[in-house]
Amino acid sequence: MSFQLPKIPYEQTALSPTISKETMDFHFGKHHKAYIDNLNKLLEDSPLKSATLEEIVNKSSGGMFNNAAQAWNHTFYWYCISPNSQDYKPSDNLDKELTKSFGGKDKFLEQFSASAMGNFGSGWTWLVKDSSGKLSIVNTSNADTPITKGLIPLLTVDVWEHAYYIDYRNARKGYLDAFFKSLNWKFASERFDANEVFNCTAVMK
Repeated sequence: MSFQLPKIPYEQTALSPTISKETMDFHFGKHHKAYIDNLNKLLEDSPLKSATLEEIVNKSSGGMFNNAAQAWNHTFYWYCISPNSQDYKPSDNLDKELTKSFGGKDKFLEQFSASAMGNFGSGWTWLVKDSSGKLSIVNTSNADTPITKGLIPLLTVDVWEHAYYIDYRNARKGYLDAFFKSLNWKFASERFDANEVFNCTAVMK
């Protein structure tokens, strides 16, 4: 069975003005779809053709890894933002850990923004939870993803230029400021409490 563009929990116009419909058309409808289409072609004669996306990311390399990991990263990214973000805040459990690790939600956002701004070139910035429950901020380059390192992603922001260039041109900081106001803390809290990697396969089949 081939992978499909994920079912995202909002209309493609719903994130505007943070993310415009034009950006969604290109980023979701073209960039993200291209990774999935390429992955499906690569899987046709592969022993991994019946595997979950998470298994493919962890067991593949080269072009298959790049396309599988980008398909996973992007799917996760769309769930990290919400048009209803004003209705959400970190759960008590997550809020306690944000305070313990960063000094609180606002301090976390400052550090997360600084890390994303300093993430050179194309890549991703993540809030992750390790096996001991400790939170940290990590940067990955290109298609790399924390799930190959045994970490549980709670949030991510895409800092490839195609994620923001239509709306913000080269002003990554403007994109980040707007993005952080749209964070889906409900999703992050669910990931924190579930203590397992998000099942992107389930929303892509």
